[in-house]
Amino acid sequence: MDENEILVESKQYIVVKLDAEQYGIDISYIDNIVRMERITRVPKAQSFFPGVINLRGEIIPVMSLRNRFGLADKETTNATRMIILKPENGAKIGILVDEVREVVTLDESNIEKTSSRDEQGFNLLGVGKYKDTLISLLNIQEIINELDNA
Repeated sequence: MDENEILVESKQYIVVKLDAEQYGIDISYIDNIVRMERITRVPKAQSFFPGVINLRGEIIPVMSLRNRFGLADKETTNATRMIILKPENGAKIGILVDEVREVVTLDESNIEKTSSRDEQGFNLLGVGKYKDTLISLLNIQEIINELDNA
């Protein structure tokens, strides 16, 4: 490596859609992406926590990102997906999204860091610039912690 070369950290993100907004999820947290499964309701759960699924014999709690972000319910379509997250130290968790778009690679120069929270109170890691679109990068660890405390 030439001594003038600078190592630029880059990460891959899965881009998902909720209504017209695009969100990025760090691919290192993703275990699996599956089509809609039957969700079993859990009594007294928070409104954005529709229940649990049985995925290949494993019971996985599921969060609706639409409901958590204060968006109205929407009919599930052929594009609706469950993203199964695998935290470093904990059980798997599913999140519902309207659509999975693509995998993008963003380097630090394409990410505008932000320390603010979005309207729903989530701490965003930043906003990624990819081609001619902006992608809000979700703090997945915060979402996982919220589900753990639900």
